Amino acid sequence: MRKEGEATGRRYVEFLRVPTMSAGVYALPADGTDPQQPHAEDELYIVIAGRATVRVGGESRPVGPGSIVYVPAEMPHRFTDITEDLQVAVVFSPPESRPTGSPS
Repeated sequence: MRKEGEATGRRYVEFLRVPTMSAGVYALPADGTDPQQPHAEDELYIVIAGRATVRVGGESRPVGPGSIVYVPAEMPHRFTDITEDLQVAVVFSPPESRPTGSPS
């Protein structure tokens, strides 16, 4: 998935869309900036690779491979302090309402 996103210049590549959810892979480079804005959907992030800090609302915590992060709908959130290329599986429920290609 990541190579496809890199080839098209997209940070996010959706691989599943059904009536109750959508899912994809989100990639950010080390030292990169996460441009996300709050989403209308609940989200679940599963860190596949890399290390960073995630800020959800007013709380921050380090994340790495295997970390799971829940973000309620409309909650401000973003990855910061990305020290290793970050690759994250993202599940939206209900399906993301923004156009495919960017979770931001």
